[in-house]
Amino acid sequence: MAWTIDPLPLAQFYAEYWEQKTLLLKRNKPDYYSSLLSIDEIDRVLTTLNLHHPDVSMVNARKELKSTSYTYPSGMIDVARLYQGFADGATIILSQLHMLVPELGQYCRALEREFSTRFQTNIYLTPGGNSQGFKAHYDSHDVFVLQVSGRKKWKIFDTPIELPLRAQDFDPETHLPGDVTMEFDLEPGDMCYIPRGVMHAAESDNELSLHITVGVIARTWTDLLLETLSAVALKDAAFRKMLPPGFALPGFDREAAAQTYKALVEKFAAAGDFGRALDHFADDLATTRHPLLRGQIEQILTVGTLGADSVVGARPALVYRIIEKGGNIVVTCYGSDISFPDHAAESVRYALETPKFKVSELPGDLDDDGKIVLARRLIREGILRRF
Repeated sequence: MAWTIDPLPLAQFYAEYWEQKTLLLKRNKPDYYSSLLSIDEIDRVLTTLNLHHPDVSMVNARKELKSTSYTYPSGMIDVARLYQGFADGATIILSQLHMLVPELGQYCRALEREFSTRFQTNIYLTPGGNSQGFKAHYDSHDVFVLQVSGRKKWKIFDTPIELPLRAQDFDPETHLPGDVTMEFDLEPGDMCYIPRGVMHAAESDNELSLHITVGVIARTWTDLLLETLSAVALKDAAFRKMLPPGFALPGFDREAAAQTYKALVEKFAAAGDFGRALDHFADDLATTRHPLLRGQIEQILTVGTLGADSVVGARPALVYRIIEKGGNIVVTCYGSDISFPDHAAESVRYALETPKFKVSELPGDLDDDGKIVLARRLIREGILRRF
């Protein structure tokens, strides 16, 4: 995250911008985000991976486009017609590209570790000539827009719904753009952060534009409260009772029902387990982050030669949980539970958090043979890597 918003300090971003207002960073460093994506990589993905709609789609703010205009009957993308539509002014969108491009996947994983929530990438390739994919709208998730190539002209409008939930999606019939509050160009290496609910629109300049939209799939306090209430209802039948018969009829006396409602709210406040609900979300994140194990074949083939002087380190941006259980510590990572004896706890914790070290440098009560055994197992699990 620090790299994404450099040179703005993280503390200032969280205090002044996060979930509050749009941030624009102009860098004059055209290659700043080039390590994540390029036009050539987009061309490789589109022309070699046989992708389908809706993973790839086209939009044009000036006319409606049907997916059948650039797909085969099976839904697979007809790349020739896709590029023809692009030449005619349509924007190509590649959804969830972090699932296919390792650099984007690792970037999202690093953000997920820092924020403790899911991230996704959608890619927008827009032709020149003042082309526009979408009319003014807002998103129901916060976004970081990273300009990779070309230039795009942005307008920021007012906020019709502050921090909308996912069920409060943009409706073009009711949510109309108000006054323009910011207007700027994004050039290669620039970044803007747009909180959910902020109306915005963008169009290309005279040249092709490529940008990455990094979406924050946030857990809100509403989510936590609903999870807590669900757990309370599973334990207490009072929350599972039906509403009073006839509550929708004219003349229904609501007084008794209102008292029941207030009593349940008080009961929920007393019985709700904040820690259990937060643990549930933390476990969900750790168990659903699939492994990013580039180079694991070589790691497995050479693990038998690992010794006390071998240099290893935790794979970058590991998302995991550690729980003490029955005299063991259990590491949850990549959807699996890995158990270790309690006397190895100090060594395990060090290994999970240290990017580079000699096996012999593992702290704790293990001798060198024990440290080697531990390091080999963690490499086989895809948690450590050998340098």
